[in-house]
Order: sequence, then C-alpha cells, then structure tokens
Amino acid sequence: MWKWEAEQAKAVLVIVHGAMEHHGRYLSLIDMWTANGFHVVMGDLPAHGTSSRKRGHINSFDEYIQAAEEWVTEAKQYNLPLFLLGHSMGGLIIIRALQESSFKAEGVILSCPCLGVCVPLPAPLRAASKILNVIAPTLQFNSNLTAEMATRNREVRDSMENDSLYLRKVSVRWYSELIKAVKIAHEKVATFPDIPLLIMQACEDRLVDKVRVREWFDKLPTGDKAYKEWDKCYHDLFDEYEKDKVFSFAKHYVEAHL
Repeated sequence: MWKWEAEQAKAVLVIVHGAMEHHGRYLSLIDMWTANGFHVVMGDLPAHGTSSRKRGHINSFDEYIQAAEEWVTEAKQYNLPLFLLGHSMGGLIIIRALQESSFKAEGVILSCPCLGVCVPLPAPLRAASKILNVIAPTLQFNSNLTAEMATRNREVRDSMENDSLYLRKVSVRWYSELIKAVKIAHEKVATFPDIPLLIMQACEDRLVDKVRVREWFDKLPTGDKAYKEWDKCYHDLFDEYEKDKVFSFAKHYVEAHL
C-alpha cells in the first residue's frame, strides 16, 4: 500500500483499481487529487502489479475485500472525511466490501463497476471451468482483454501494451470468484448502505455490461445516488480523451459531499 499526501488536505480518498492493472496506471490521476487537496491511499490488489501473490490467481474474492478494508483502515488514520473510488472490478470490490462490512464513508464513486461482463468465456470453457475450478483451480488462460477494448486513447493503449505488470492471464478460480461476486452483488443490492453514491458509466463500454450496471443502480434503495453516462467513452474513463472532464465531475461530486 502507498500514500500520497496533499499539503492542506480536506479529505482522504481510497482508490481500488480494476482487474489486470495496478496502482502505477493511476499516478497521474493521483497527482490530480493531491493537487486539489486530497490525500490518496492505494495499493496493488492480490495477484496484481507488485503484490507478492501468484499473479492472476486468488483463492477467494474475499482476498480483495480484505485488501480494500486494510486500505480504508489506513486512510482513517488521517481523521479526515473518507471517500472511496473504485474502477471496474475495483468498483465491484467496494460494493461487496460495503455489503459485508460496517465501515463508514462520506461518499462512493464507482467508475464502470463490474456488475456484468461483456466478454464472457467461450461456452465450452465456461462449462469446463466448473470442473477445473475443483481439480485445477490454478490453471491459467488468456484473458483476451485488449487495450483497444479499454480506451480510445492511443497513447494509453501503447503504454498498456508495453506494461510488464499488466496481467495477461488469469486462473480458473479467479474467473469463478469474479462471476460469483457479481452474482452476490446483485442478490444483495438491498444491503448496500445508505451512503452517497455516484456511478459514472461509459456509453461505449466494451468490457462491462452497462445494462447490468443500470439494473443494479435502479434497484439500489440508497437515497442519495446519482448516475452519469459519458458519451463516446470506452471503459477506462479516467484515461479517455475526456479524462479532465471526468475528473472534474468526480471532484465536484466529492466536494459537494464534504
């Protein structure tokens, strides 16, 4: 876990990254938050980036929830208003953590949360995965997720393709745990706490099923909730050509809830 501190902080932000990536992809975004008066706490999720776990494999999705809770515990040491920002699978992790835990936050921002996938496994592999999850859970396969699916930004695409820390393969157990977590997040939508929530969703998302995201949002009993769609944008909103507008929207939302 790492911490980036603002000179005169008004709040602290915990960022949870998405599948396949790592904290290094968020350094420019972190600079924008700290420049605007926010401490940031973030780490690499288990099996991702520089973490020591076997890359691309977890035994349980709870490992991700526990990691996020550790970062929240560290952020609380600042005794400042706490906000959570999760992108893609990071959004799903925050949802599941809040459904299972009792920690408080002033607000939550979810960027294209993984509440449904647009790139499922081929049917034969999906069928085989049920057996492989028992007899060979660490067996890995190509994710088939490409930089072209994530963003229109060619500079970011080139960076992703040359990033040695970017995951290319995941295990059968990893995939099974992800799909199970998505299912539970929908089943337990009513248990999400009454915390101010903003979901920002890319209209041209090629990785997350935006219909399923909207379904979850509409069922959410939370009183203070907002849903913002970004026209023409692909999945990685904070890397798109509109990233400055995306950040500004998120910042204004947080400041309005301080």
